[in-house]
Amino acid sequence: MPTLLERGAFKNVPRELWLSYSWQIQNRIKTAKELSQYIDLTKEELSGINLTKGLYPMAITPYYLSLIDPEDINDPIRLQAIPREVEVSSCQELGEENPFREESEVLGLTHRYPDRVLLNLTSFCAVYCRHCMRKRIFAGGESSKTREEIDSWLRYIREQDSIRDVLISGGEPLSVGIEKLEYLLSGLREIKHVETIRFGSRLLVLCPQRFFDKEILNLLEKYSPIWINTHFNHPREITELTSLAVENLLRAGVPVNNQTVLLKGVNDSPEVMLELFRVLLRIKVRPIYLFHCDPIKGAIHFRTSIEKGLEIMRFLRGKLPGMGIPTYALDLPGGRGKIALSPNYIKEQDGNRFLFESPFGEVVEYEVFEI
Repeated sequence: MPTLLERGAFKNVPRELWLSYSWQIQNRIKTAKELSQYIDLTKEELSGINLTKGLYPMAITPYYLSLIDPEDINDPIRLQAIPREVEVSSCQELGEENPFREESEVLGLTHRYPDRVLLNLTSFCAVYCRHCMRKRIFAGGESSKTREEIDSWLRYIREQDSIRDVLISGGEPLSVGIEKLEYLLSGLREIKHVETIRFGSRLLVLCPQRFFDKEILNLLEKYSPIWINTHFNHPREITELTSLAVENLLRAGVPVNNQTVLLKGVNDSPEVMLELFRVLLRIKVRPIYLFHCDPIKGAIHFRTSIEKGLEIMRFLRGKLPGMGIPTYALDLPGGRGKIALSPNYIKEQDGNRFLFESPFGEVVEYEVFEI
């Protein structure tokens, strides 16, 4: 079925405005009344929008909304963007708001692994994804860290010479103004032991127009090496504008990796995942993680079994090149780190002799020789 864009829902928007990041952000859809102009909302959605006000608010860019098939109540993009009643009914009885204990003595900074830190720069997002692992920050409104708070980060990182990598996240960190971004990036680049800087950003999915702006591209190139970890969950999220935005980043020397979240009803299908990773490779984005959906209060309805994730990983093997197969990973509670999960291909073992299952379903004998 055709999407809203294909149906001409935004045909009266001049192309120069449609390609403008500022226009997209200024015209985000935030109410049921606005959304009803484009989609016939279900009772569960209407209730969800009302019940999540002030807790898990709604905001959707016209671009991301345009990718929805309005006739499909289970459209994968619709499920990720429009609140449903389940977020504040049964989902409130399970999970935690912050199962990974991200808070620390330095506000907005998490130092879990010895060699890297996480910085949460803002609570603003172009779209408030319904499965977000940081749904708890929505209720606090849209804001970004002050220069004084950034200074406290820089002091901490300067004093910890084990830190080699800095991940800047949010919210949406690349939504912050150029001046504040440069203040943070220039401060990090003055610290000799900081080698790489990464941004956790979903703007390539939700509003790729951000990367048609030469100012942001020049800034990212200036403070290289910088990487972007983005978050495509379904092949329908990859468009011509996405491809152009990725190309702009690559020309600025910014590699792009993808971290998909396994979501019930959205992408918990081996065939959907295969298509997603194939298309990502086509636009030169490397899939690095398939994350098991976190036990977040308000998002439990998106969780699948671990067996479903292992089924998908087994299906992908032999159908994609190695660089297209992500690591299936699970975040342990209490901030105890990520672990990798993989199907077991060992059928039997007798000393140095093994029976392996091949990617094509054969059982193959293999002997380990040691000198």
